[in-house]
Amino acid sequence: MASKFGGLFLKILLVLCIFRLSQGREFRKMKFPNLRMASSFSAALSRGYDYIIIGGGTAGCPLAATLSQKYRVLLLERGGSPYGNANVSYLQNFHISLADISPKSPSQAFVSTDGVINARARVLGGGTCINAGFYTRASKRFVRTAGWNAELVNESYPWVEKQIVHWPELAPWQSALKDGLLEAGVSPFNGYTFDHLNGTKVGGTIFNKNGFRHTAADLLASSNPHNLRVFLHATVQRILFNTRGQRPYTVGVIFKDENGNRHRAYLGAGRRSEVILTCGAIGSPQMLILSGIGPKKDLERLQIPLVLDNWHVGQGMSDNPMNSIFIPTKKPVEQSLIQSVGITKMGSFIEASSGFGQSSDSIHCHHGIMSAEIGQLSTIPPSQRTMEAIQKYSKSKHEIPVEAFQGGFILEKIDGPLSRGHLSLVDGNVDSNPNVTFNYFSHPYDLQRCVHGIRTIERIVHTKHFAELTQDDSYSFEMLLNISVKANVNFIPKHTNDTASLEQFCRDTVITIWHYHGGCHVDKVVDRDYRVLGVSRLRVVDGSTFDTSPGTNPQATVMMLGRYMGMKILRERMGRGAWV
Repeated sequence: MASKFGGLFLKILLVLCIFRLSQGREFRKMKFPNLRMASSFSAALSRGYDYIIIGGGTAGCPLAATLSQKYRVLLLERGGSPYGNANVSYLQNFHISLADISPKSPSQAFVSTDGVINARARVLGGGTCINAGFYTRASKRFVRTAGWNAELVNESYPWVEKQIVHWPELAPWQSALKDGLLEAGVSPFNGYTFDHLNGTKVGGTIFNKNGFRHTAADLLASSNPHNLRVFLHATVQRILFNTRGQRPYTVGVIFKDENGNRHRAYLGAGRRSEVILTCGAIGSPQMLILSGIGPKKDLERLQIPLVLDNWHVGQGMSDNPMNSIFIPTKKPVEQSLIQSVGITKMGSFIEASSGFGQSSDSIHCHHGIMSAEIGQLSTIPPSQRTMEAIQKYSKSKHEIPVEAFQGGFILEKIDGPLSRGHLSLVDGNVDSNPNVTFNYFSHPYDLQRCVHGIRTIERIVHTKHFAELTQDDSYSFEMLLNISVKANVNFIPKHTNDTASLEQFCRDTVITIWHYHGGCHVDKVVDRDYRVLGVSRLRVVDGSTFDTSPGTNPQATVMMLGRYMGMKILRERMGRGAWV
């Protein structure tokens, strides 16, 4: 026994040593502005800022870096630093951050009222620190509908890409998906491209060839450090308004530091100084309501002083539903996240991941409670997916056969769901998750697209490219059904030629791919320049303003939007020729 534990200790020590060495190699290449704990930099609060940005996430970091070129910027992030956190930085640990429910985790778990487990980022760099890394631009149609300047969009995407985006070296599972998609009729092949095009393609990634993650936080290296202050563990409680005139306007914010002490930060006296919300689709509508902008009845219930009655705040919430099929293989497959994607004309996207959580004996693997496993490798339908039920399931996983853990997933998700929901606050505590309802598959067309996606996956797994990886050449959904019965898990729909069975499978195994959006829609909560309607000196710049989720993964467009709006604001203030 002592020998066994001694060997385990040596393995752990070796892993830690390798991590420290690789960490040093990667981090020495980067230059960053000073990151400060909120409580350690209170002297900087005596000055007025041109911009106070709430949320150092996917949009907040590029926005802060850009505005700091010419103006004084305070960036307030409720989470900590991603640097030095192996679960954030390394591809092989992707699932661990999502499974971490500790108070200091970079991921804050929440369960929608639909029963689907989800996550909010709580770290500098936001969702780019905890996602699957896939990088792809929005479609040209999305850009036109948003009313963005195409020239500035085409300048802003490359600014992000030059700093943090890489082309992937295709893993075997991703190559099989690419070839399987084409054989199954998801064509043409568009090659390696950032563009959003129908057919099959290989997109970019924010993981480099060593599996090291680059995030939106890295974009702060482009800032002017003399003009930018970044406070970590700085949780904004509410936005401060002057309400004495006919039109309320922002004057600053109240935030608490990591010790629970409260501080105030103020804007400068200039009329163009602004507070900008970049808290994401959950955090931005939540912050507006906490600050007195939202449905009057909700503000009265929470005893929050009314600044502006707007019942649209928190409405129109959507999440792209995802379902997955687990594919057992002859032997363990290399770990991979999203690299290849099939974009069908019906609006179903086909992607894949593989190899996560496999151990030498396979039986003790753990994909993570926030992963595709929750929909696929459990008997818990959404209405019963409480955290307690998930924990009970995790403890009983050893009863599932080895076949359930050797292989990978093929994922199907719906783009731009027509099903809509809403967000409402439980209480006046900013640390509390709001109640969020997405109403998955409440619109019949969303269900039709899910059925189409599952049938596309069935065609893919019958192709010769997957036959080379799977258990034997006679691989079929029927074989998976036998494993499902043996393991008492929901691997596949029971009758793949039965539409009603497929629809039930979609409902029972629905999970998230973390692409929720809405709550601060354009023309309802903000105008076309993302200024909050009815008040002055306040904007929202993040995915809460989107009516649909752009591309097959929104992170590229959200980062682009941060850069885009930063440049747009600079040009408005300094003239068309402003360049940074």
